[in-house]
Amino acid sequence: MTLKKIRLGDLLVETKLITEEQLQNALKEQKEQGSRLGSTLIELGYIDEDTLLNTLARQLHVPFVELKNFKLKPEVIQVLPETLARRFKAIPLDKLGDGYLVAMADPTDLFAYDEIARQLKGSIRVAVVKERELVNAIDKIYRRTGDINSLANELADTISFDSSEEQQDDVKKAQEDEDAAPVIKLLESIFEDAVQVGASDIHIEPDKDVLRIRLRVDGVLQEQIMQKKSIVAALVLRVKLMSKLNISEKRLPQDGRFSMKIKNRAFDMRVSTMPVQYGESVVMRLLDQSKGLMKLSQIEMQAKIKARMLYHLNRPHGVILITGPTGSGKSTTLYGGLSELNTSERKIITVEDPVEYTIERVSQVQVLSKIGLDFATVLRSCLRQDPDVLMVGEIRDEETAAIALRAALTGHLVLSTLHTNDAISAPTRLINMGVEPYLAASAIRMVLAQRLVRMVCVDCKEDYVPSPQEQIWLKALYGKDVGELVFKQGRGCNHCNGTGYKGRVGVHELFEMNQESAEALRSGDNQKFITVAKQDPNYISLPQCALQYAIEGRTSVQEVFGLIAELEDQEA
Repeated sequence: MTLKKIRLGDLLVETKLITEEQLQNALKEQKEQGSRLGSTLIELGYIDEDTLLNTLARQLHVPFVELKNFKLKPEVIQVLPETLARRFKAIPLDKLGDGYLVAMADPTDLFAYDEIARQLKGSIRVAVVKERELVNAIDKIYRRTGDINSLANELADTISFDSSEEQQDDVKKAQEDEDAAPVIKLLESIFEDAVQVGASDIHIEPDKDVLRIRLRVDGVLQEQIMQKKSIVAALVLRVKLMSKLNISEKRLPQDGRFSMKIKNRAFDMRVSTMPVQYGESVVMRLLDQSKGLMKLSQIEMQAKIKARMLYHLNRPHGVILITGPTGSGKSTTLYGGLSELNTSERKIITVEDPVEYTIERVSQVQVLSKIGLDFATVLRSCLRQDPDVLMVGEIRDEETAAIALRAALTGHLVLSTLHTNDAISAPTRLINMGVEPYLAASAIRMVLAQRLVRMVCVDCKEDYVPSPQEQIWLKALYGKDVGELVFKQGRGCNHCNGTGYKGRVGVHELFEMNQESAEALRSGDNQKFITVAKQDPNYISLPQCALQYAIEGRTSVQEVFGLIAELEDQEA
């Protein structure tokens, strides 16, 4: 098969899919941006991708393939080197006799066609595919697992197995030329793999005979096992050096951080080390600094909840609390609120442990408990700095809670986080810490509890009919029959790695302190307080919020039930 040269713009004008004027505008934009003409036409809204690709397929007499429905073969795809796959936006899909079926985002690129044919040493048959689907397939197939294993083997060969000399050897290797050191290359491959799959955390876990590298993607861990356990010490040592931790201390947990660029994106790595049975475990959280901070108005949240939170953020004083477990997105919401408030007219001071994101115009203080600079100490000093807004990273004790609440009563807006299962239990949690009920009732304005649920993959979304038992549970939660509602689930495809889910979204529980709930809190009657709080028309529970997303087809019924089970387990 030999592709023929066609002028895409002339073809689309000839078939009356675009006008000559639109073509000239697109050519001008293409020249400025340096992108492909087809992509430019789609971005400008002159033509949709399906129409463009179907037209190309007909003109070139080649098939148009939906990659999301195509079973990819890693062993076939990897015969084309990753550099060429990314450069030419092409991957082999199948072996055909003495040649290959090759998916291309731009089948009019004859130079790419010739180079791929030369590399594959055979004839190729072209299929047209969507560029986004192709890039996703490349990211999935060309993972760094092979590189990681080979680099681990290379590193293992350079490490002494004499325990008395092991650390000295590792220190020497870690301080050698970084471009040549296998441990540097291994860590770079691990980081690139994590970014490629959208991981939030990297776990390095030594076991009895193996090393486990686990990546948390959409809240679920994905594991890679290495037989070369001897490399653990070198890896941990290198991470400690990068984080400026004490490399000789292996008996105590340590926390640190470092910054680096991965795939032209700036990341801040929060590092935690902990001694475990077979060495030291390391967990690194990846914070993508290149995205910048989102304002609360840009964060996905139900409209009613977002409107109420924006209302309270613009009140002159009071306490706003965000609650939830670690990894539930509290910091994102908290920083989103700060971004809304960050104007030249407001003085904002934050007290954090650690400082996660640097914000212009905001005075950010890092807590250092070792020298006595704890939350309470910093808060007392903050009040003498004439702030309008205070952000306390976390309320951990009675003293911090009392100072924060009193600050709210003296005319400051205070934002903070608290570890509770839901929003309604936050005020009683503060009282259990030792805060006076009247203080909590007077200072707290609203509490937002947060969790993350997985979103159904948009590329393999299909209708889901709940079982009779599930319909009974959904009716109890929804308050009426759900028989006419259409729910969704993910079938599993190449884009979501067969899981049926892609990405996560926050679900929220909103509690606002009103006169009735404040009086119930002051009286010390917790049951009455809970009853009154739930009767408030603005109150929305976590399961109700999750169910609304399921009704909208954004998450699945299974994720709703999973959230309910998690909440019930935490209450038990």
